[in-house]
Amino acid sequence: MMKIFMTQLNGHFNRIQEQEELAIEDGARLLAQAAVGSGTIYIHGYGELHGIVDEAILSSEPLSSAKPLFSEDGTINKLTDADRVLLITHRSNDQEAIELAEKLRELGIGTVGVSCFLKDEKNRLDELVDVHIDSKLKKGLIPDEDGSRYGYPALMTSLFVYYALSFTLKEILSEYEEE
Repeated sequence: MMKIFMTQLNGHFNRIQEQEELAIEDGARLLAQAAVGSGTIYIHGYGELHGIVDEAILSSEPLSSAKPLFSEDGTINKLTDADRVLLITHRSNDQEAIELAEKLRELGIGTVGVSCFLKDEKNRLDELVDVHIDSKLKKGLIPDEDGSRYGYPALMTSLFVYYALSFTLKEILSEYEEE
């Protein structure tokens, strides 16, 4: 089972890296605007994807200029036009994420969205954010005997995207500092 999972997961990571490379670069550039200016990179993840906020803020390698989008009491932090937001959710039709993206758009806040792109939906996160990165995780990775699938590593795949953004952002910031 683990061999199948590892093979599928590695293939998934490769697809993200190959097919989302430009979006990752664009997203890192947008986030860099806050990091080199007087802004903050605010991060919000829905459900277990909130783990990415902890990774960005509390890890041994925190993301430069990053803070959680929501304070401990659940209110959104005060945003300025110098700030940028990284918004992470499972699917591009997540209504809560869509509502938040609409609010951020109304405020003129540059936003990078990460979610699995679902093309047949009417309301989609990718239509509301400045840059959308497709996490490509539509279903579980391991086929079961009854035809269903299990092993849905949403946190792992979103964390992969986060690290791709983080590494690209670090490169951009180091080039900026050399100038």
